[in-house]
Amino acid sequence: MRVLIAGAAGFLGSHLTDAILKEGHQVLGVDNLCTGSVANLSHLKAEPRFEFCQQDICSPFEPKQVDYVFNFASPASPADYTRLGIETLMVGSAGTRNLLEIAKKYRAKFLHASTSECYGDPEQHPQTEEYWGHVNPIGPRSVYDESKRFSEALVMAYHRYEKVDTRLVRIFNTYGPRLQMNDGRVISNFLTQALRGDELTIYGDGSQTRSFCYVSDEIEGILRLSRSDEHAPVNIGNPTEWTILECAKAVLRVTGSKSIIAHRPLPQDDPSQRQPDIGKAIRLLKWEPKIDLDTGLKLSLDYFRACIEAAA
Repeated sequence: MRVLIAGAAGFLGSHLTDAILKEGHQVLGVDNLCTGSVANLSHLKAEPRFEFCQQDICSPFEPKQVDYVFNFASPASPADYTRLGIETLMVGSAGTRNLLEIAKKYRAKFLHASTSECYGDPEQHPQTEEYWGHVNPIGPRSVYDESKRFSEALVMAYHRYEKVDTRLVRIFNTYGPRLQMNDGRVISNFLTQALRGDELTIYGDGSQTRSFCYVSDEIEGILRLSRSDEHAPVNIGNPTEWTILECAKAVLRVTGSKSIIAHRPLPQDDPSQRQPDIGKAIRLLKWEPKIDLDTGLKLSLDYFRACIEAAA
């Protein structure tokens, strides 16, 4: 197949690119590099089956014949989507529509990367795909939450009205190599701070929970969904729930850092708990994550050490 991956220079997009190439397909990677990095794709310079196009998907473009479209284009970290709020809303609306039009034109299959943020600060725990969410539509996080919620509605509309063969993955917190060092996400913040010997910053008392999935597990779940016939959303994440304080202590344990933990005020609308119900993924995709948090953190250390050395 010839596969279009939007957001190919990002964290998940670059790992997905590697996985698709490993399967023997051709990949057209598209990214405007507003948050992605060409360094994530530098190892593919000599790969004849990979082509890179610097392009903003909010503007229509012609990729020529493609057989599958993966939409992973969006700022995804709090630091990025609060800085690029309007751009985030546009990529989830105009950008997603342009990619759906490409899929429609070439009768390509389509997979959209959605997010657990569709659930907001959930009142149902753990979160199933049938839960409609508890989201502040005008708060500081709304540029990301509502962008993704609108994208889901748009994808389903193209499936129903235009007969595009679509899939929706709701991604929960994912980490691993190529995660940006200072992007405001829990694992990248903690690992960077611990390896530098800085204070580990916890917002609030640290009792809020997250569920952390290592990147190779996440990509495997996404690939299985891409081959399935499921059109409704599917949660792909690690169901093991950690408090932020427990995660900080795990990072200190794995790194051997002597950093202390410092508490800061909790940001507005920060979810108090987040845990996927992955029963649907287990049943339909025969998928569940294999890598526990300590193992995943150890697998991430060399990358973050290299980033810190490069930035010194």
